[in-house]
Parts: sequence; C-alpha cells; structure tokens
Amino acid sequence: MSDIEKAPTHVGAHKDWTPNAAYTLGFLCLISVFNYLDRSILGLALPLIKAEMQVSDAALGLVSGLAFVFFYAILGVPIAWAADRWNRRNIIAIGFAFWSAMTVLTGFVGNIWQLAMTRFLMGAGEATGLAPSNSILSDTFRAERRPLALAIFGLASSIAFVILFPIAGWIAEHYGWRTMFMCAGAPGVFFALVFYLTVKEPERGAAENAPVRKMPENIGASLGYLLKTRTYIFLLAGATFMGANVFAAGAWTPTFLARVHDMSMAEVAASIGPIRGLLGALGVLLGGVMIDRLGPRHTSWRIKIPAIACALAGPSEALFLLGETQTVWLLGFAATSFVTLIHQGPIFAATMNVARIRMRALSVAVLVFCASLLGQAVGPLVVGVLNDVLEPQLGQTAIRYSLLIIAVTPVCAGLCFWLASLSYERDMARAIED
Repeated sequence: MSDIEKAPTHVGAHKDWTPNAAYTLGFLCLISVFNYLDRSILGLALPLIKAEMQVSDAALGLVSGLAFVFFYAILGVPIAWAADRWNRRNIIAIGFAFWSAMTVLTGFVGNIWQLAMTRFLMGAGEATGLAPSNSILSDTFRAERRPLALAIFGLASSIAFVILFPIAGWIAEHYGWRTMFMCAGAPGVFFALVFYLTVKEPERGAAENAPVRKMPENIGASLGYLLKTRTYIFLLAGATFMGANVFAAGAWTPTFLARVHDMSMAEVAASIGPIRGLLGALGVLLGGVMIDRLGPRHTSWRIKIPAIACALAGPSEALFLLGETQTVWLLGFAATSFVTLIHQGPIFAATMNVARIRMRALSVAVLVFCASLLGQAVGPLVVGVLNDVLEPQLGQTAIRYSLLIIAVTPVCAGLCFWLASLSYERDMARAIED
C-alpha cells in the first residue's frame, strides 16, 4: 500500500496536548522564528545597504519584495503538493538548512544583483516552511483546538521581533549589516539537523481519527476543488490584502522611523521589536484563546473575530503614520501591533478546515502564494516607487504618505474574512463528507 493510501492505525479519541505534540509545536515555532527573522532583517539593513551600494528606493523595494517572493510564492505550491503526499518533516529540515545557508551568504554579497540572488534562493528555501508546518499541526491537533495551536505557532514573528530583532540591530550597529546576516543564518543549519533527528512525522488524518482516501494525483484536481469553495476564495482575498499590509510595513517601517522621526538603527530595533513583538504576541494569544473557547454553535465567529481585528488595524495604521507627537504615533503603532496578527492562526486553521486532508498543505501554500505574490511583491515595491515620485515635493516625509496603503488594505481584508464566515460551516461539512 502506498503512502497516499495509508490510513491511521490508531483507535480512540485523539489527544491534543501530549508531550510529543507540544515538542513538535514548539520546534516548528522555533523554525518559524528564524523564518521571520531571516527575511525581515533586510528591512533593518536597507538604509546601510542604500548608502553602501548607492541604489534607489525603488530598487530596494524590488529586492526586499519581489526578489524574495518570486521563488517563495511560486515554489511554495509544488512543495506543498509534495508535502501532502510525502514526508513533511524531511521537506522542512532540508529547506531550513538551505535558507539558513543563504542568509549567511547574504553577508558576502558585493552588489545589488548578488543581494537579489541570495533573496531569490532564500525565498526558495523558506517556501518549505509554512505550509508543511501547518499540515503537520493539522494532524497533531483536532479542528476545534487548531486555532489555538496555530495561534501559538503564530507567535514566531513576535518572538523574532522581541528577542532576536534587537540583537540583530545591535550587531548591525556595532559590527555591520553583513555580520548581522551571518549571525542570523548560522544557527539554522544546526537546528535543522536537530529537527530531523528528534521530530516524528504524524499520521495523516490522525486528529480526525479518519481514514485517508487516495487523493487525485493531478494538482489541477486539488486546486479545482479549493477554488470552487466559496469560503476559501474569500480567505484568499483577505489574506492577499493582509499580505500587502504586513510585508509593506515590515519592509519600510524602519526606514519610516529613521526618516520621519530621526531614529537610529539601534533605536528602531530596540523600539519596534519589543513593542510589536510583545503586543503582537498578546493579541495573537488573546484571539486564539477567545476562538478556542467558542462552542460549536459559534463556528462562524472563528473567522468573524479575525475580521473585526483586521478592520481595526486600518485606523491604527493611519494614527501611526500621521501622528506628529511621539505619544500619538506610538499609540497607533501599539494598537496596530496588537491587532494585525490576530487573524493569522484562525485563518490558517479555517483554510485547512475547508480543505480535504490531502489538500491541507496545498491550501495553505496557495493562500501564501496570493498573499506573498501580490502582498510582498507589490506592497514594498509600490511604497518604494511612491517614495521616489513624492520625494521631490515632500522630501524625507514622502514615505509617510506612501505607506498609507497599509491603512487601507486591512479594512478590505476584514470585509473579505467576514464574507468568508457566512459559508464556513457549510464548506467544513463538505470537506469532511467528500
């Protein structure tokens, strides 16, 4: 019997919070921490790279966005399709080691083209992380416990910002941005080996205690099923809008603070890291716990709560960008940090809940593809182009108005998620019955 046809052999109620499940979740979260750190520190280094390589903001926006996302988004789909059929642990371990090596290599680039190439390759490696990890967790935790587990998994970005981002900024300030990349990537190669040796691949469908039927080998058939699911379409649209928000803000917020509020790199890392990390973690956990406590009669609220959080992010971003005094813009930044990532865990959980078991990694990968291709590619690039266009009239403050795109996209995302909630229960039942 092939791996595709195997069904779980265990019997009885599935237990969620076992030591093995907690260890798997914790290690996947650690891997995701490095995933966020390795891709994000380029935003911290942009002012230094601009000064050293003498390139435009548009070129930096292209490198920080499209150069990374091209392989990350495109390769994510076939990698996830493979993860729905083969050993997900091995795929993650290989990819983790590879993107960590590319992070180290970034410290040795000599020009903007070499930097773009390392970003391409880093994106290819990081494509192995998110979708296979979500798929493993879907076979480790039941549907009703999944939002909380994925919310904890979603703490990775907060951990990266609170603990590692300030360290990276300090290293860049004292030893240069090249050393920062080397120090960020080196531990990943070691942790990839530990992950491979200590984490087990879970059985498919283990959390549902359900046999796994043989799924169509044709990737088109799987995509066809997902794209005919109303809830999934609105989840894709909402994730794309939030991608534009998160990636544009991540790439340009350090530069915004440096240009508009005259903050040094070390000050930026020490302020946005702890604030965004701690409040982001609090928001993610609070949202995950609220959703975890919802009863079966309130299933649609598992998406409505993230929809409300996204809608609140819009005015919070505007307050951060347009606030003149430190008290005002810090308040806006704090509010934004609290609500922006609440959607992440619940939306990934909902995405997998409306997909068949052998489509879960693929469903997440397509979601990430849309969020990344349009969000990370377009968001940072649009801001960079607008900076160059507006700078002759507005000078250093041009970035304040270019970044207003991040105040509009979350509101659009909130509307999409709310529409997705209206068909969520029906599409969940369809995924189980098919």
